[in-house]
Amino acid sequence: MIIHHLNNSRSQRILWMLEELEIPYTIQRYERDPKTMLAPDSLKKIHPLGKSPVITDGDKTLAESGAIIDYLAHTYGPKLLPAADSQAYLQYQYWLHYAEGSLMPYLMLKLVFDTIQSSPMPFFIKPIVKGIAAEVHKTFLGPNLKGNFAFIEQHLSQHAWFAGETMTPADIQMSFPLEAGASRIDLSAYPHIRAFLAKIHSRPAYQKALEVGGPYTYA
Repeated sequence: MIIHHLNNSRSQRILWMLEELEIPYTIQRYERDPKTMLAPDSLKKIHPLGKSPVITDGDKTLAESGAIIDYLAHTYGPKLLPAADSQAYLQYQYWLHYAEGSLMPYLMLKLVFDTIQSSPMPFFIKPIVKGIAAEVHKTFLGPNLKGNFAFIEQHLSQHAWFAGETMTPADIQMSFPLEAGASRIDLSAYPHIRAFLAKIHSRPAYQKALEVGGPYTYA
């Protein structure tokens, strides 16, 4: 098992998944370009899109966090999965896809617009750009982020983990957008989300993944 690990990326949660499953693996490391923050072209030799995470397991190459986590769970870690005919399994599937399909797009857009607002630009353009960004935040990003985080907070107020009373790979998948959220929005109104993050950060497997993965900005 090889994980093609890009620094400060979604591949950090794949390392955590592997540590939870106690699967032997090796790391092939890649570093972002310090100016563009993009992955190096060498990743395209592994997968045409040149994105991380990617794993190779024998003759199999898998990309996309959710697909990798689901593959690892079914292949090596059925103990982490709820019974296939249970409500908990439906919740596992929902949150596995929700993380990237519903939540991350808003967080990525927030990062993009925040970056645009703080980037150098001609003085006569700056007020226009800032005005557009502020309006996007006010009418689109802000309400959607608030609605999603309130939804997650309510769910975690009623469940110990995302798929019920025991940890599943859905919690690993949800870690990245919630860590990104913690770095970009005020979570003071979401005590159950903060408690969830503290709980996963204290897990030995999570701590081990940080050790082997290297510096991680939680963003």
